[in-house]
Amino acid sequence: MTSVNFRLGTLIWLSSLVVAQVDYSQYVNPFIGSEGPFPGLAFGGGDIFVGAALPFGVVKVGIDTYEQNVSFSTLNGGYTPQGRVTAISMMHESGTGGAPKYGIVPQMPLAGSLATVNVLDNTTYWQQRVGNDTANVGYYATKLESGVSVQLSASRHSGIMEYAFPAGDKHILVDLSHYLPSETGGSDVQFYVGGEMDLQPGGQIYTGYTTIGGGWSESAPMTVYFCGEFDHAPDQANAFSGRLTDPIARYHTWSDGPVPQATFGNLTETAGPLNNRVGALFTWSNASVSTIKSRVGISFISADKACAFKNSEIRSWNLNDTVQAAVSEWNQDVFSKIRVPTDSTQNRTNLILLYSSLYFMHLMPSDRTGENPLWPNIESYWDDFYTLWDIFRCTVSLYHLIQPTYYQGMIRALIDIWRWEGFMPDGRSGNYNGLVQGGSNADNVLADAYVKGLPGINWTAAYQAMLKDAEVVPYNTFSYTDFTASVKEGRGALYDWIPLGYVSSDRSTRAISRSVEYALNDFSLSQVARGVAPNDTQKYLARSAQWQNIWNANVTHKNFTGFLAPRLSNGTFNLTDYNPALCGGCEWQSITYEGTPFEYSFTIPHDMQTLIQFMGGSAEFERRLDYIFQPNTSEQNLGANGAGITTLMNIGNEPDFATPYEYNYVGKQYKSVMRARSLANQYFHNANYGVPGNSDAGALNSWLIWQMLGLYPVVTQPVYLIQSPWFPDINMTINGNATLRIMANGLDNANSYYVQSVTVNGRPWTQNWLSHGDVMVNGGTIVFQMGSQQTMWESGNVPPSPGHYTL
Repeated sequence: MTSVNFRLGTLIWLSSLVVAQVDYSQYVNPFIGSEGPFPGLAFGGGDIFVGAALPFGVVKVGIDTYEQNVSFSTLNGGYTPQGRVTAISMMHESGTGGAPKYGIVPQMPLAGSLATVNVLDNTTYWQQRVGNDTANVGYYATKLESGVSVQLSASRHSGIMEYAFPAGDKHILVDLSHYLPSETGGSDVQFYVGGEMDLQPGGQIYTGYTTIGGGWSESAPMTVYFCGEFDHAPDQANAFSGRLTDPIARYHTWSDGPVPQATFGNLTETAGPLNNRVGALFTWSNASVSTIKSRVGISFISADKACAFKNSEIRSWNLNDTVQAAVSEWNQDVFSKIRVPTDSTQNRTNLILLYSSLYFMHLMPSDRTGENPLWPNIESYWDDFYTLWDIFRCTVSLYHLIQPTYYQGMIRALIDIWRWEGFMPDGRSGNYNGLVQGGSNADNVLADAYVKGLPGINWTAAYQAMLKDAEVVPYNTFSYTDFTASVKEGRGALYDWIPLGYVSSDRSTRAISRSVEYALNDFSLSQVARGVAPNDTQKYLARSAQWQNIWNANVTHKNFTGFLAPRLSNGTFNLTDYNPALCGGCEWQSITYEGTPFEYSFTIPHDMQTLIQFMGGSAEFERRLDYIFQPNTSEQNLGANGAGITTLMNIGNEPDFATPYEYNYVGKQYKSVMRARSLANQYFHNANYGVPGNSDAGALNSWLIWQMLGLYPVVTQPVYLIQSPWFPDINMTINGNATLRIMANGLDNANSYYVQSVTVNGRPWTQNWLSHGDVMVNGGTIVFQMGSQQTMWESGNVPPSPGHYTL
């Protein structure tokens, strides 16, 4: 099936909303990014979660699907447009690439005779969907080919499911060994370790746990406790146990013989020393019961706590009550933080893009405060940073402004992970650090929060955590992903960075991109050191300039001179067949990650002054920027994360996020507006294929939000580049109780998006940038005068280069 609906049906619950309040949830399309460039397939799309969740919720209730064509398969969020449903499960990620994670604590409704069903082989019961899927904020519905209609909603640690069955026997299968499988196998597949199923007498309530490891983070096994309840007692309930098998792996290897049948009988089944698959089957034969509802709570601490969550969070069996509560929380905690006009004169598509983007950037990470099973629950605890490499550039800056309480909890959690485990994560899921795609980017997150004055943080401890990243080589995890160094945490190539002053291409992978990222990491340390350890400031400022050690002034390409280039550990550059517009696969074993050296040559935000000088001055810098936006300049096969992109500039990957805005550094703000607006219009749509690749935990969505606000943050600096607002009047609640108002006069037609002049708090503004203290602390008003003319309105200083340092 390929058809989807949002805001079509299930609208009855909206009647209880207070009329005077704007229900911004009506502008959320949960399907944006659910499909890629190939109609009906998720491959190359946003990998987003489609289902029910609260902001930063632990539970994300949705369907798990399986696409049989593994060459064009992606299962990361569970949902795929045409995949077969294998379960409805409680935990999912959203927007992530790589191998899937979670899809655990499941239920699967089955109808009629089970004569051909083997509960240990989901290929015998998986279901196509019929008709249209429907999703709204806090709500998801679909219909299976068996005739079962499914509705879902969620609270923070619990979910509610409603199944309407056709005539005949009704069954719900709970297979504790279920998880989202990797499409093609590998070292990062998930694996089942064991579990326990306990049925209370009568079978109406069941409890237990499941233990699952692996996934993209290559994590150690994680135990999740659950507590499920049905609104009607089943006529029959039996736990089962069966031999440890992987039905999906079997399906692809075509091994001989059927998957063995399970053994039924007891009220309690435990995996035992052989890691048996365990679960339960519930059956209702009473013809008077046609709809079965279920509430399920989960906990990382105990089944008793899971039951407490279920009972306290979802008190009513009316699914609409949970939906209404979810809509209310999203409106109050998220959507109302950015308020724009919603009258009939407004562009509805832009409203949907704005509020859908806010929705997706609040699905992850997960706030598990009070649910940390690894050490005492004293501090904030957050998981599913998947990954900081994706969100440090512009997502966390938005959290800082509109979610200061949540953001403070995230920062404290990162520090606490270092306190107990030794390193802050770059990626983390399943209560486990991993993987590190480039640098130690928690350093950038902390520095960004520090220079903008986030309160409630122990900055002495924060700096100690950053020092660990900067000075201690993490032990080598010998991951299949990269055998040369640790990819679990920290900076795996410090053995080069500290003595050589760069990451060498003969001893390390991703040598160019890691050199650039390590430089920004060290700039982050220099900024926090200014207030916490002043004697360290110059040391890390100098190290932040070490990207210059891999700049080769003699490399030429397409009539441009000077590029980042691979350098060997003996000090010589390896320029044999070197092309800065190519990177191999732009993957773990390449010289750069998710971008070419040509693109990474623009990623020095802390010292744009030196970068512009190295490229030949302002005019040559501008000419090179112009080039990367020209069609057919890409020489690299971009794969799924670049379908349809022919420019060197690839907005589908995070290293290029800030590049369109760099014209501000040469006094050509109108060109920044032109380039960024063109990218937004070309690649972001209110459609299933609505983002140019993985949304990466909302990173692409937050890029679009900043674009629509008319600002862009410079990471690790209290600086915002002025752009062009999309709405005539934007009111943002920042820092909890202050208001930032952004007004755009003259948005009369589709072409009047160029800035003619700016005032800040009533004063004429001649700089094309703002400092955090100007309007981001106590609020204020920015007024843009807009028009269709490309105007060089700015006459003040260009944005600063606080990391300016020449080696």
